[in-house]
Amino acid sequence: MSVSRRALLLGSVASVGLAGCDGIIASGGANNSAQGSAGSLLESKLDLPGRFKVPLPIPPVLSPVRTDGTTDYYEITQKVAQAQILPGVSTTVWGYNGIFPGPTLVSRAGRRTVVTHRNELPVPVSVHLHGGKVAPQHDGYPADLIMGTGPHSGHMGTMTTGPRDYVYDLDQPAATLWYHDHRMDFTGPQVYRGLAGFHLIKDDLEESLRLPSGDRDIPLMIADRAFEADGSFRYPSVDPSLTSTPGVTRDYVSGVLGDCILVNGAPWPVLEVEAARYRFRILNASNARRYSLTLDSGANFVQIGSDLGLLERPISRKKIEIAQAERYDVIVDFSGFRPGQQITMRNGNGRGGTADVMRFVVARTGSDDSRIPDKLAAREQLSPNQAVTSRQIVFARGGAEAHGMTLWTVNGKPFSEDYIVARPKLGTVEKWTIRALNVEHPFHIHLAGFQIMDGAQQGWKDTVNLDNGGSVDLLVKFAGFRGKYVLHCHNLEHEDMMMMANFEVV
Repeated sequence: MSVSRRALLLGSVASVGLAGCDGIIASGGANNSAQGSAGSLLESKLDLPGRFKVPLPIPPVLSPVRTDGTTDYYEITQKVAQAQILPGVSTTVWGYNGIFPGPTLVSRAGRRTVVTHRNELPVPVSVHLHGGKVAPQHDGYPADLIMGTGPHSGHMGTMTTGPRDYVYDLDQPAATLWYHDHRMDFTGPQVYRGLAGFHLIKDDLEESLRLPSGDRDIPLMIADRAFEADGSFRYPSVDPSLTSTPGVTRDYVSGVLGDCILVNGAPWPVLEVEAARYRFRILNASNARRYSLTLDSGANFVQIGSDLGLLERPISRKKIEIAQAERYDVIVDFSGFRPGQQITMRNGNGRGGTADVMRFVVARTGSDDSRIPDKLAAREQLSPNQAVTSRQIVFARGGAEAHGMTLWTVNGKPFSEDYIVARPKLGTVEKWTIRALNVEHPFHIHLAGFQIMDGAQQGWKDTVNLDNGGSVDLLVKFAGFRGKYVLHCHNLEHEDMMMMANFEVV
């Protein structure tokens, strides 16, 4: 635990109750929403490039440094590097292997993956495999830190001063996962500076379906950013060094929304495609922005997967509503378009530049032996009759205050390593009702997968979006490991301001 948060918890947190949670104004700034998202718009201080000029980059696939009969071994170094995100402009990134997004890992279901992380950044880090069914010591608990090159004092919890091995057994179906920083108090700014990458799991079933593959299986990491005049990322940290005081300035306590849309680290990119089917693994890696994605020119999305793997059957969608950390695995069929035609992915929640995401240009015809099967994967379907208990989780602003700022809390309590909100039993199913107050909140739970009650054909998920005042009933299955994990809001500014709680699988 960082000294700043311990001081916050033990010395300066005052109980304020939840009586005013439904109001618009809280101590320390307003509860703001903009462009369909909780947060305030942060504008860049330099001229942004024209849209659809930069080719879409594809993150490189990382090769293992060695393999044996059961395990693939990888090495990643987290370090400061320079990147040309905006044409002709140098931007300092904190990157896995010095790139943003980080390299893509591709693993086999049921085969162990070991990733050795070295931290050459000036601050501590913690690595979370989002969507992974992972033992607690390898899950990226926020106080379980790899120390950096800066001073190592002022932290409590598990501290590694050299390389750290993260062991993933990956006893789970094929899915689109991602890995990102999860450091206590500073997840928002450290992910914003570049600490995010894809981790794909593949299996025999998925490969038997003849879905688009190879160069036509493309991950798309969508993230908004703002830039300073010198090209650096603009972010309203109270402490820009990220070494002492956590949090953002008062205008951005509801979330940070950038004015430049990046896909795979490029602004409003363009991808040349053949007149064929393509698979796109769409991830919303933004801190606070939600997207309402559509395709123009008559194109549709055919959803084949959700957060934790394939659906039972494909679903045609005109629109995709995707909150922070959610994944949509989709196929787009360009075979009906002529060479030269353009199809633009737009964001119905955006305004001006943020209303556009990227563009596809049909460059040529091409052969295609892929298909969209009528049935995809037979997955376990949970029933309310399996639930051994029911719980309610409330995300709201209120319940505690520090330094004149009303905090984001879970069930009225700020995060503490000692507070356990639930103790589910290993192997059981529970019914959880999640409520969101004040502004929009995406709920995320580590380790456990869930199904949305009355959420027909949405598949297995680890993140669900809630509008202000909304609620959702979930059937949550606790499988894999015993131990302490966290649940939290995946608006990263909310998470850093204590909207996180422990649960312990017993």
